[in-house]
Amino acid sequence: MSEWINAAKTGELKPGEVKVVTAGEREIALFNVEGKFHAIDNLCPHRGGPLGEGVLTGNIVICPWHGWQFDVTTGASPVIKTVSVNKFEVAVEAGDLKVKVD
Repeated sequence: MSEWINAAKTGELKPGEVKVVTAGEREIALFNVEGKFHAIDNLCPHRGGPLGEGVLTGNIVICPWHGWQFDVTTGASPVIKTVSVNKFEVAVEAGDLKVKVD
């Protein structure tokens, strides 16, 4: 069953910034891409690198451990088409960022 969690305040993430939050046992990386908010799993599927500590270039985050890349708007890798990370719905309500998690 999915549920919405309060993850952050919109003012905590300026464009180009990322914040890692915990939802139950899962870590989620929240990104602000040109004023739009996106959420993906924080763990890179390659070796478990922390995507929330990676470099965000446009809508692509680069894993700091081995350089794997993911589009934060879709969760898909632009390099290896068969690889992706979980993407979560994000809603903004009264200045709160809410993330829908399983």
